[in-house]
Amino acid sequence: MVDDRGADHRNEIDGGSQQGPVLQGRDFFGVNIQTMTSAPVALTQLPPRISGFTARDTELAIMSNLLDSARTPRESVVSAVVGLAGIGKTALAIQAGHAARESGKFKGGVLFIDLHGYDEKPIESTQALEAMLRALGIIPEHIPLSVESRCALYRSELAKIKDPVLVIIDNASSESQIRPLLPSSGPHRVVVTSRQTLGSLDARLVDLTVLDDAESVILLDNALKVARPTDNRISDSLQAAIELARNCGGLPLALQIVAAMLKSDPARSIESLAHDLLAANARLVHLKYDDGGGTHVPSVTAAFELSYRRLSEDVAAVFRFIALNPGPDFSTAAAAALANLPVSESHSVLVILAQANLVERTPGIVDRWQMHDLVRLYAGELGGACTDVKEQEEARDRLLAYYVDISSDALRRVRALDRKVESSVFTGSGEALTWLEVERPNLAAAARVAAATGRESIALRLRGALMTFKRPSVDNLLATLMLSLSTARELKDRQGEGISLGNIGLLLQDAQRFEDAMNALQGAAAIFRETGNRYGEAAALTNLGLVLRELRKLEEAIKVHQVAISIFQEIGKKREAGMALNSLGTTQCEAELIEAATAAFRDSAKIFEDTDDPYRGGVALDNLGLALQRLGRREEATFAYRKAIALFSRAGDRIEEVRTLTNLQEIQ
Repeated sequence: MVDDRGADHRNEIDGGSQQGPVLQGRDFFGVNIQTMTSAPVALTQLPPRISGFTARDTELAIMSNLLDSARTPRESVVSAVVGLAGIGKTALAIQAGHAARESGKFKGGVLFIDLHGYDEKPIESTQALEAMLRALGIIPEHIPLSVESRCALYRSELAKIKDPVLVIIDNASSESQIRPLLPSSGPHRVVVTSRQTLGSLDARLVDLTVLDDAESVILLDNALKVARPTDNRISDSLQAAIELARNCGGLPLALQIVAAMLKSDPARSIESLAHDLLAANARLVHLKYDDGGGTHVPSVTAAFELSYRRLSEDVAAVFRFIALNPGPDFSTAAAAALANLPVSESHSVLVILAQANLVERTPGIVDRWQMHDLVRLYAGELGGACTDVKEQEEARDRLLAYYVDISSDALRRVRALDRKVESSVFTGSGEALTWLEVERPNLAAAARVAAATGRESIALRLRGALMTFKRPSVDNLLATLMLSLSTARELKDRQGEGISLGNIGLLLQDAQRFEDAMNALQGAAAIFRETGNRYGEAAALTNLGLVLRELRKLEEAIKVHQVAISIFQEIGKKREAGMALNSLGTTQCEAELIEAATAAFRDSAKIFEDTDDPYRGGVALDNLGLALQRLGRREEATFAYRKAIALFSRAGDRIEEVRTLTNLQEIQ
């Protein structure tokens, strides 16, 4: 059986336009059909209060007055909480939100969104608006594509809510991130947090500064007494506590880390910790954090350094590795892949890191973790200093392989609906869907990293997983596509009718309703042939060939693929012809036409050599090697495998390189 891995890219039927290939697991052609599902209204998004919050009475009073809609009838943005990272901006916004809700000011509810403004890839306006619209109960198929249209719909939906709604926009890096999320009018109010001074928002700026000595000591004392009410170390060693607070620079984040260290070691004296932290300051020359305004905060890295030094080497190594995860949070399994550990051991290490406040659990999601941006920066700097480049690259390879393998498994499980998938890590399609939904930001971030580091084929696969992932039921999406088909027929829009039929066929193929998919794709191909859309006809025929192969109508599938190849060649679409030739060869192998298949694979490989596509060329040559091996032509198969290995190496795809090496070893 010729291996089709890496070759499930079908053509999107778009009336002649072309898009990049989409990996789906078995062939080269695919469609990006967004799935639509109903969304519950979620207007109670206020996170829980931050434990240990203290010393912000003045700022809370200011915000309480500003959040009184009767006092600020015209301004929607009433407060922008600004300050350096770790100063407690989010904590203040959440505390003020709880106080306002408890006083009855926001009966309409609270919307909360973290824009990750200082991450490598901040949340874009279109993503933020989609999240807000879903929270307001808008189902995905009613969410428009453009930022402008989403913004208009978001403001219209907010305007329907008569009671005041509080919108908290956390961790914004620019005004352009914020403006699309502002209500247009009404009683609603917005609180923004940012490290930047957002001067043109016409908002009251609430500047947060570091805590003074007394406030810092109170924070430490409160934190220890929450854990153990009889812990009097702060009051018993007040002068040492003041020294400790000063060594933390009065920064709440640093103080919370120090408090966690004291809580985890009840026998440790304040004097000892203050002395160690002071000594650490001398070694911070190369551990700097630029807040964007040139502010240097050595006490933050001093606290991190001290916390890090108390880790065992095994735990410290995991801490350094998890900073390589490019997404906003990570699972225990992803951490295990990075650190090359069993999942159970990875979980134990993450618990230790959480106790040291170097990682924290992702709120509301089981078995997921996140790092504060400063902690992640610190861990990344440590990784660069303590881990050689080869180790980091190997860890990144393991993580990308994990995301590729598990996302492929999840998609197979979803496509199988209620049928069992052998060796799947998921117990059902619902569990697979949940994984894909939760990991979507990580898959997107991993795809960007793969592309930026020369791992183009892996980036292609991860993007394919994102594009082919369909969250809702097939029936809901099918109903929408059938409505599009009906509309096209009413308007006598033959191109629109062909596109709708093609997309219906692809959806039914994914649902393994192959007979219905065959009928739809045959209709699409006929319409495109009638209207002269040669590209659309070839794309529909290619997808039809894949369906016919699933139905074991191999002779028909071969004929259809051959027609598609001829059209692609006629209109000069070499890449598409190469992918269709690979699908033809796979079908011929299943029909035991091995000699013919070798010719198709050779032609496919030649096209990808001419178009300088090492990944697809590697796939074609690996398939050629498998076919030649079945014919007993070992020397030719060995040559094909070696060329494929070289191409996968050039493409930066170590996963495929290893798999082809395995094929080569089987004949040596």
